[in-house]
Amino acid sequence: MATAVQPAYVPVDVYLHSSYEPDADYVDGVIEERAMGEYDHSSWQHAIELWFALHAGEWGIRVRPELRVQVAASRFRVPDVTVLDRNLPVEQIITSPPIAVFEVLSPEDSLMRIMTKLADYERMGIKTILVLDPNGQHFRYLGGSLEPLPSEPFNLSGSACRFNLAEIKKLLD
Repeated sequence: MATAVQPAYVPVDVYLHSSYEPDADYVDGVIEERAMGEYDHSSWQHAIELWFALHAGEWGIRVRPELRVQVAASRFRVPDVTVLDRNLPVEQIITSPPIAVFEVLSPEDSLMRIMTKLADYERMGIKTILVLDPNGQHFRYLGGSLEPLPSEPFNLSGSACRFNLAEIKKLLD
């Protein structure tokens, strides 16, 4: 009978002082590799980042790709795109809830793994958690569930930011 191999425990300070290509999540002592982005994934990630960067001054935000966010004492996640309040101090690793995080799905992503990640974001206090699928529907994560993303523009909770899917699609390359 085959037995499952337990992942090796990695102390948090080792994770924080290590580099991973691409960067990896850290969950309770275990390094979790993130799916490598393909062209469509990268294009969506860039379009989201560009949309928010174009409005950063007006909305008082910073937008960053693949930035470590400490969602709990022993959990660090790396959203595809993070929108930060410019009024908060700059942190090398984010510890205050961002305005929004975006996950762009890759073919390798599993529903169970992405839902666990989204729940971590919500427990941290992030109000806007969006999931974009380059090959399908787009979702908002709220209260432990995925709901279809409205096609009309909407404001991001607690900020001056506006999400406009149609305008972001125009920025896809």
